[in-house]
Amino acid sequence: MFSVDIVNLVVLVVVVLAFMSLRIVKEYDRGVIFFLGKVVGVRGPGLIILIPFFELMTKVTLRTITMNIPSQKIITKDNVSIDIAAVAYYKIIDPQKSVVAIEDITSAVNQISQTTVRNVVGQFSLDQLLSQTSDINLQIKNVIDGHTEPWGAEVTAVEIKDITLPENMQRAMAKEAEAERERRAKIVAAEGEFQAAVKLGQAADIIALHPVALQLRTLQTMAEIATEKNSTIIFPAQFMTTVHEAISTIKQDTSNN
Repeated sequence: MFSVDIVNLVVLVVVVLAFMSLRIVKEYDRGVIFFLGKVVGVRGPGLIILIPFFELMTKVTLRTITMNIPSQKIITKDNVSIDIAAVAYYKIIDPQKSVVAIEDITSAVNQISQTTVRNVVGQFSLDQLLSQTSDINLQIKNVIDGHTEPWGAEVTAVEIKDITLPENMQRAMAKEAEAERERRAKIVAAEGEFQAAVKLGQAADIIALHPVALQLRTLQTMAEIATEKNSTIIFPAQFMTTVHEAISTIKQDTSNN
């Protein structure tokens, strides 16, 4: 009876240890294995077996992590104080390094990202920051990636998502934009006046060669006015004489032809 209890106890212990030794690692995770405190490799994904009490596993995710870089005050190259917030995307490419080489990789990437954004943005003027955002994002990404590579992490992208300017700077930029729009409007209006003057000059040259054309144009304008509104048009006698002369001239030209 006593021996049967011992056998049952041994079987129970074996079953418990078997369950304790089984681990499931998901597709997007990897397990860094420590045997008596020493790294022996990376396992997963799927079902893995650990030696109870001797092997320990630390899970590391391989998915891309989105990390907000908090807004911070930065002074640009032209001494303008601004607030900048950004976002960084990184992923673990070497699970063993991310566990052994750094204590808390998430906190480390966050801190180095804040410092890098401040240092890189401070090298540019406000105009460059607003017009060359893509180049600045790439430069920030490369600098951060250089720091995180020994930790087994890769920064895939960094994007500046918010730039807050002082109110006086916003008013100054609004005035500058308004002045620029007025300048363009005046240039467009001046070009229109120039083109109209050229066309009027050409028309005047044609009318100078054919005096009757001016009278015909006048009659056409009066006809257009009468079409839009019912009006009574009074022709001066001198004008009528000119009209008769114009008609006579047209008849004469027709008979000659």
